[in-house]
Amino acid sequence: MTKPELHILLSSRFFVFNASLPPQSGATLAMVNPLAGADHQIAGWFHVHLSQAFVNLLRVFSEPGSAQWIGVVLFLAVVFFVWKRAWPALVTMIVAVPGGMLLNEVLKLAVHRHRPFLDGWFVDWSGYSFASGHTIGATLLYGQLLLFLLPLMKSKRRQRLTILSAAMLVMLVGFSRIALGAHYLSDVIAAIFLGVLWLMICTLLLKPMRRRVVAPVAIAVEEPQPAIAVTAEASR
Repeated sequence: MTKPELHILLSSRFFVFNASLPPQSGATLAMVNPLAGADHQIAGWFHVHLSQAFVNLLRVFSEPGSAQWIGVVLFLAVVFFVWKRAWPALVTMIVAVPGGMLLNEVLKLAVHRHRPFLDGWFVDWSGYSFASGHTIGATLLYGQLLLFLLPLMKSKRRQRLTILSAAMLVMLVGFSRIALGAHYLSDVIAAIFLGVLWLMICTLLLKPMRRRVVAPVAIAVEEPQPAIAVTAEASR
């Protein structure tokens, strides 16, 4: 077994939790990765079969999850919400997307899992692997936009099409990160799961705020009492 193959095998089999100590100190806690076999096999397969043309295509698929792309979309969303004075939507967007991505960076440092680091000319990654930053960023951004758009759509067909489009975009980003050798399969699966979980938490926690701001004020109106029908017998 070559050195790169050994590195992939060891990195894919264990998550190493070490938030404060360097990995060489030995003071780490390793957790067995149940997807180690799939992680190793998929990383090795793409390492062998990648070509320059495929790499260029994968980089295009990866771009919607990049920090630059997400930053541009976030900026446009913030400008729109400020213009519309949609403060609950603005707060939700900021907490859900940048907040979730920041938590993922903390998770990366805590888990301390190295990237596959394949020895190909097409890979030049730094930082840690678990969980995929591109994938969780795409999950948070397009998932939150989806939550904003779905209530505005009356057509069930449009709702299903929008959900499918957002899901496919996230899947493409995740696939590109695996194929490029930046992440393992388990990194991408965890990123999607954590992203959806964070969106659910934000939705629940910020729901009272949205209700206070956007809920219409109910005005009590006394309905007129129906007139008592006078029967023929009573009128006699």
